[in-house]
Amino acid sequence: MTPRVLLIHGAFCGGWAFDRFRRRLEAAGWDCLAPDLPGHGPGSDPNDVARLSMSDYASAVRTLIDAEPCPPILVGHSMGGLVAQLAATQTAVAALALLAPSAPWGIAGQSLEEAVSAFGLYALGPYWTQPVAPDRSLARLYSLDRMAPDEAEGALERMCAESGRALFETLNWWLDPFLTTRVDASRINCPVYAAVGEADIIHPPATVRQTAAKLGVSAEVFPNMSHWLIGEVGFEAVADACLSFFETGLALRH
Repeated sequence: MTPRVLLIHGAFCGGWAFDRFRRRLEAAGWDCLAPDLPGHGPGSDPNDVARLSMSDYASAVRTLIDAEPCPPILVGHSMGGLVAQLAATQTAVAALALLAPSAPWGIAGQSLEEAVSAFGLYALGPYWTQPVAPDRSLARLYSLDRMAPDEAEGALERMCAESGRALFETLNWWLDPFLTTRVDASRINCPVYAAVGEADIIHPPATVRQTAAKLGVSAEVFPNMSHWLIGEVGFEAVADACLSFFETGLALRH
C-alpha cells in the first residue's frame, strides 16, 4: 500500500501554505493531506491557540498518523518540521522530510537573526501566555522574500495568530524545564531528508545542518532560495527532491 503524504505547516500558517507544493506532489501521483494544526483553521479564535504547546501539535499529528491505514510520509516546514520530528518519535512513519525545520531542544541558533527572534518576543511581555500575531513586515523581509509580490501578499492575508507557548518552547528551549521540544533521534526509525535554502535567515544552513546531523543525515542546501521552500521561486526543485526521496526512502524499507 502506498502511504499518504502528510504536510505539516509552520508557525502563523495553515495547511494552505502547502497549496502549490501539494499540487506538484499530487501531479506525480501521491495522495496528500495538508491539515491545519489545532487553532490554525479558518475562523479560529486567536484565543484558541494561545496556550497550545508543541506537544499538543505533535499529539494532533500523531492522531492523524494513527488513523492512516499504513504509516504515512511526514513533510514538515519550519516549525512544522519540528512538530513532525516530535510526532515521528511517538509512532511509526514511513519517511520524514524536513524543509527549513525549526531545531529541536539542545541545538542553538547560529546567527544573530536567530538570537533576535529568540529574545525579540519579550517586548510583548509574557508572550508565552497569549496568542502572538504575525509580524507581516518581518515575514516580507525574511520568510516570503523570494516570492512574487502578489503571492506574498496573498500568504500574508491568510496568516493567523500563533501560540506564544509554542513559540517559547521552540525559540527559548533552554528556559523550558519540561524539555518539550527534545527529540530522541533513536526513536525515529525511518529514512530522513532535510533541506534548507542557502539564503534562509529564519533557519540558516548552519543550524539546519545541526538538526540533520542529530538525525544522522546531511542537509541539502538549495542555492538562491530562502525560507519559503514550499512556495517561493524554485520550489519545484525542492518538491522534486522530496519526490525522489520518497521513492528512495520507501525502497530502503523493503
